[in-house]
Amino acid sequence: MSTERTERTEAPAAKRIPAERTHHSDTFVDEYAWLADKENPDTIAFLEAENAYTEAMTAGQAGLRETIFGEIKGRTKETDLSVPSRKRGWWYYARTVQGQQYAVHCRRAARGDDERPPMTQDGSPLDGEEILLDGNELAGDKPYLSLGEFSVSPDGTRLAYSTDYAGDERYTLRVKDLVTGEIAADEIPDTYYGSAWSRDGSALFYVTVDDAWRPYRIWRHLIGTPVAQDTMVFEETDERFFAGVWLTRSERYLVISTSSKLTSEDWLLDAGDPAGEFRVVVRRRQGIEYGVDHQVSADGTERLLILHNDGAENFELATATPDEPAVWTPLVPHRADTRLMDVGAFRDHLVLHYRKDGLTGLRILRADGTDHEVVFGEPVYTVMPGANPEYEARLFRLGFVSLVTPDSIYDCDTATGELTLLRQHPVLELPGRGPYRSEEYEQHREWATASDGTRIPISIVCRKGTPQDGSAPFLLYGYGSYEISRDPSFSIPRLSLLDRGFGYAIAHIRGGGELGRHWYDDGKILNKVNSFTDFVACARHLAAAGWTSPGRLVARGGSAGGLLVGAAVNMAPDAFGGVAAQVPFVDALTSILDPSLPLTVTEWEEWGDPLHDPAVYAYMKSYSPYENIAAGATYPPILAITSLNDTRVLYTEPAKWVAKLQATASGGPFLLKTEMIAGHGGRSGRYDAWHEEAMILAWIVRTATSDG
Repeated sequence: MSTERTERTEAPAAKRIPAERTHHSDTFVDEYAWLADKENPDTIAFLEAENAYTEAMTAGQAGLRETIFGEIKGRTKETDLSVPSRKRGWWYYARTVQGQQYAVHCRRAARGDDERPPMTQDGSPLDGEEILLDGNELAGDKPYLSLGEFSVSPDGTRLAYSTDYAGDERYTLRVKDLVTGEIAADEIPDTYYGSAWSRDGSALFYVTVDDAWRPYRIWRHLIGTPVAQDTMVFEETDERFFAGVWLTRSERYLVISTSSKLTSEDWLLDAGDPAGEFRVVVRRRQGIEYGVDHQVSADGTERLLILHNDGAENFELATATPDEPAVWTPLVPHRADTRLMDVGAFRDHLVLHYRKDGLTGLRILRADGTDHEVVFGEPVYTVMPGANPEYEARLFRLGFVSLVTPDSIYDCDTATGELTLLRQHPVLELPGRGPYRSEEYEQHREWATASDGTRIPISIVCRKGTPQDGSAPFLLYGYGSYEISRDPSFSIPRLSLLDRGFGYAIAHIRGGGELGRHWYDDGKILNKVNSFTDFVACARHLAAAGWTSPGRLVARGGSAGGLLVGAAVNMAPDAFGGVAAQVPFVDALTSILDPSLPLTVTEWEEWGDPLHDPAVYAYMKSYSPYENIAAGATYPPILAITSLNDTRVLYTEPAKWVAKLQATASGGPFLLKTEMIAGHGGRSGRYDAWHEEAMILAWIVRTATSDG
């Protein structure tokens, strides 16, 4: 298969300037290291030349791109309203307006004892609406906007929010008075995600970063005082750890949470005493992870809830008293078949979020000792907690989605278990195609067998009647890192593939968390190659089962998933007809060797430390996609998408990868598209994001179906 083109075009020829990198007596010659210099005009010229090359090579897809964009736009309710969530006397929600790129964040005063959220059928503003923040006004004529923080004080009088206009995740924090509408003159630059209000709203705690963009300091800002007088209340000196701050739902405690990939530590402060001193819950111990929450019942009884893995691989839930937070009493014991992921504390109940048999679940633990499992009938699905800011609420907001069921918002009566559907995300009817009907599609769970005999789950969706004779084009998606599970979900853009005869599959490979903590451990550090061989096994399984054939199968992954597809195509280029890699981590060894880069030191507990450990260095070098491009080997077409201002996976990685592929490999073509003002998540406006997705999907369609 090949990418459609209108004429033959030559790829840009990047300069080859040898630069030696020596570690552990091994010297690697990197001919494209010069591309790391963002200020070098030659670097920008190369990226722009690659953009022009990609545009020329995909020029024949322009019509298809516009068609797919029209389908995404046409199926999406552009003027829409999220389901409001209640906090004290207010309903909070966001809405979108047709033709506008960004959401408008709003609230409306609650009326009487209304328990169900107010809604409008057409997505128009609620009667009595108060606009808190309009993303379109914030963006103005700027090409990019990311909203980092959005936090209303407990008394509802102030809003803390932060903005990034470049995509480099360097946010400026501001405070808006919701009574007067005025924005405080003081603003705080270079902040990170995460903030917390004191109980009375007199103090705001926020996070700043070090030179490597690691969140490590927590500050206290007293409202009405100059930022220069802010007090640092916590500093994390271990470079492996990230620090954050939050307020418990009960509003009783401010919590500083600091953690590495393997170890964590929490500190508590009475939220009514913001000038007080934080005290540690339990001192950190290497390899022990825990998180704390707070519950106070209707009779005033208090307890801390500790979710931890001390002697419990899949975590257990314990309790402790605020006076003796280090003395833990088991409440929900460890189970080998169930990974406890989170606990939500409310006055009259707890809600456990867990994972079992590759699927997610919710369990309500009532104050009277009874419990209730929230059950859905589909074979492959995802269920997760929703927005639940109100501590004393009886109703629990949750979300449900599957590969065929659009995102659905429910309220669960925690006393009875009754589920009430509040809203299912609409899928609008396209002219001439009829409405979306889930019964016209089918979903499956299949299992591939990895090279070591491990069974790997695959989630599949396609239109009913899709032939299993190898003729159907397929998209295989994977991630497989950080214990992040890529659970089944619904996608309007994906319909543009399914309705063109495609199947879509998710490879739930090791390195993710789908089958518990061991699934993660078996795909990291010196087990990382399992992620790649699992993915190849899933690709082989889809072909062997007749779902598709190798030439009609496109692999897709982003960030660490870009590393996945890059390594997999090196190992088995014949297993794929194309590869789409977004912000791909394809020069992993170079990045993890450099502790000055953002994220590197904390990543050593995920990938290993190649800087100091020769075994890890050799292992990473054996799979890092950039180092392992086989000269002269025939590769399928590859499309890489990156952003110039990405601070998580630098643009340098895909730029070097594609330059080397173009210079040394056969096959292709190998295309690179760089967003010149964007970050790790790509373009920020929704219409801009749809255009980018349409470009990728058009490339996938042509790559998997063209015989050119």
